[in-house]
Amino acid sequence: MARQRAQWAGAPGGEHRAGTAYRRLLSHVKPYWRVLGGAVVAMAVYASTDAAFAWLMQPMLDGSFIHKDPDVIEWIPYGIIGVFAVRAVGGFFSSYGMAWIARRVIRDLREAMFRKLLRLPAGYYDTTSSGVILSKILYDVEQVATASSSAITVLVRDTFTILGLLGLMFYKSAFLTTVFVVIAPVLALIVAWVSKRFRKLARRIQASMGDVSHVSEEALEGNRVIKIFGGQGYEEAQFNRANEYNRRQQMKLTATQSFSTPFIQLLVALAFAVIVYLATLPAMVDSITAGTFVSFITAMVLLMQPVRRLTQVNAVIQQGIAAAQSVFGFVDLREEQDHGTQVLDTVGGEVEFKGVSFAYAEDKGPVLQDIDLHIPAGKTVAFVGRSGAGKSTLVSLLPRFYEVSEGGVFIDGHDAREVRLDSLRQHIALVSQSVTLFNDTIAHNIAYGALGEASEEDVRRAARSAHALDFIERLPEGFNTIVGDNGVLLSGGQRQRLAIARALLKNAPILILDEATSALDTESERHIQAALEDLMRDRTTLVIAHRLSTIEKADLIVVLDNGRIIEQGRHDELLARDGAYAALYRLQFREPHAARE
Repeated sequence: MARQRAQWAGAPGGEHRAGTAYRRLLSHVKPYWRVLGGAVVAMAVYASTDAAFAWLMQPMLDGSFIHKDPDVIEWIPYGIIGVFAVRAVGGFFSSYGMAWIARRVIRDLREAMFRKLLRLPAGYYDTTSSGVILSKILYDVEQVATASSSAITVLVRDTFTILGLLGLMFYKSAFLTTVFVVIAPVLALIVAWVSKRFRKLARRIQASMGDVSHVSEEALEGNRVIKIFGGQGYEEAQFNRANEYNRRQQMKLTATQSFSTPFIQLLVALAFAVIVYLATLPAMVDSITAGTFVSFITAMVLLMQPVRRLTQVNAVIQQGIAAAQSVFGFVDLREEQDHGTQVLDTVGGEVEFKGVSFAYAEDKGPVLQDIDLHIPAGKTVAFVGRSGAGKSTLVSLLPRFYEVSEGGVFIDGHDAREVRLDSLRQHIALVSQSVTLFNDTIAHNIAYGALGEASEEDVRRAARSAHALDFIERLPEGFNTIVGDNGVLLSGGQRQRLAIARALLKNAPILILDEATSALDTESERHIQAALEDLMRDRTTLVIAHRLSTIEKADLIVVLDNGRIIEQGRHDELLARDGAYAALYRLQFREPHAARE
């Protein structure tokens, strides 16, 4: 599937894209610039209170304790209360504003990802675990939320705080401030190295979360198989490996953060010690007052907290960048390519495969080769053959779940590639062995999607024709019964009849039946065969079946082997030829006798 994967794959994330990913993330904030502007102003107000408090130290010490100035003594308490009142207001509006923006951005990203999820080609789901996809939508997006809210709040607010405090310190003593900031290049180098490592570890963690989700999902979906075949130990080992790898990456991230943060703080403390030493030299003592020195030291002490938070927030930001790369990589995946322009208002149902070949991946060889087949409108054609012969793949080319590699598929003489996908699929109904039902009412599962406007009577009529009305009316809520996750509250036969009712309600001229009666009990199969006869009437029907007894009345039976048509004809004709079909037929009808013997 290498060629198809290349068609939908987004550009891989990397170090060189870190800045691009973050700028793109910030572009999602742009629609909310008014709230962002207000939050930034609130951050600036909040940040100014640290410098204001440090500034108050000089008049409080010099005016109150040294000079005993009554005016200063009177207004200093009010000043302190005012500073912290302003700080409370600024802190609330900045935090709430950034959180409001972050949740809006996350909502927009999740909507974009889900929109993409619905429009990706079928081949993408063949090669990608749903657990990995869910991990992106749930875990990765939350990492982006943290990076775009609390991390940015710390980054902006504490940057303002540091600038304000440094400004005050420079105003109080340019010499001492210069000594303090001379250590900045060393800090910058350390932060740059730590950023690179954080980003690398964050990507590993996201990948490991996808593995954890994938193993968990398989355990949930396959719980009965696991129990009956004693697979608990194997699944536990699989999960433990993925979980342990995730733990190790998390600990590496923690170790990097635990080392970098105190080391940077140690450098800041070293600068602090040097400044205290210099400030106590006789030359400096004579040039500054006690209040000025305390104000300077207070500013420097207050500087430690925002510096510490800034060194810690780097890990969060780098995780957010890695998550943003993952999210945008998914959003940038190429959707189903639809270059068709034609709209088919009406379809008779004539289908033709002309010289069709198809390969999932060039290195694995073709799955279908040189398929030529004409299906007149209203006829029933059955496809049989051993597993892997290419039956499902051939039928999947009709609604363009996959694009042909060579040749073409035609409907009423129109090349399917030249027809818009929505118009093409509007005229095709599908009933498969693995019925898909949604955790909704029976009525909404029958009148699903574009059928949502159907009247209650139309839904009821479809259910009656599908031999589903009797069991629906016996349910306490009738058509309003919730069917559970993928119809878990219904039997296999009941789910199948709802799928047939959905196809009947669509009333499409072309019908695909993919193993629609396999794995059912005799009574359910009898009901479903009767429903299928109503469904197939006057429609072009493509049937994939392993039970040859269900297709004996087909207008044409096509036998596939290794991706090629090796026989075609009616049931009695193929038996008379005594070829591949006759061999399959004898094998299938001998097996029960052999089993009894």
